[in-house]
Amino acid sequence: MSISPSASIHKTAVVEDGATIGDHVSIGPFCHVGPTVSIGANSRLMSHVVMEGVTTLGEGATVFHHAIIGAAPQNGKHKGGPTRLVVGKNCLIREGVTMHTGSDSSTGITTVGDDCSFLAYAHVAHDCTLGNNVTFANNVMIGGHVVIGDGVIIGGGAGVHQFCRVGHHAFVGGIAALVNDLIPYGSAIGVHAHLAGLNIVGMKRGGMPRAQIHEMRHAVKMLFDRKAPVRENAVRVAEAFPESASVIDLLSFMDFSSKRSYCSPLDKDHGGESGNGEE
Repeated sequence: MSISPSASIHKTAVVEDGATIGDHVSIGPFCHVGPTVSIGANSRLMSHVVMEGVTTLGEGATVFHHAIIGAAPQNGKHKGGPTRLVVGKNCLIREGVTMHTGSDSSTGITTVGDDCSFLAYAHVAHDCTLGNNVTFANNVMIGGHVVIGDGVIIGGGAGVHQFCRVGHHAFVGGIAALVNDLIPYGSAIGVHAHLAGLNIVGMKRGGMPRAQIHEMRHAVKMLFDRKAPVRENAVRVAEAFPESASVIDLLSFMDFSSKRSYCSPLDKDHGGESGNGEE
């Protein structure tokens, strides 16, 4: 057990032997910190927070009431073996948020990057990998094995199906149900979610030049042209924009070695249904 002398622990909190508590950590009333938990410096647990499992919380985090961080995965294939949860620096975790460790039938680790925000009752499932500066609004749910890129924003009540990938700086609208991969900078809305365009606001905030935004718009339109499969369209996009770093980045996200499908625009010729962007 290693508790910094500068840490503040409320008399009603339980910190089990073996836990590591960093400098200037504040643990509020009725919190429970398990024996294999490590909490970084300057982090704060408000009250009634439960941290368990082999869990590392980076420095500068703020965890609000009734959050449960590091619980065992809800994966029927998990046999109880040692798995982990790692949360980066300066993360905001609001009321009732749940984050699970990995499962022993998969990667064994759930990873959350730095400077992320999880608003009330959001859920991060087993074996997920989240980048930096990710924002989950209230009640966002992501299934197991999901990969979320840097700078992604997911609106309130949205769900992301297990094994999906969300490219960096993409946006998923509130109440959306995302069941296919979403390209970098993509903007997905609806149930089931379809590609409504690009996250132009995010691209501008990220400093992307206007010329690159223009290139990306044309590239995405070409990529999801229904006159040909996405795989063939990708070749034409690469030929049309050989010097565009953003387009090259977009195409590198596409995995044509597998049978993955992609969140795509509505098909106006077939009753407004969303295609699955299959290759």
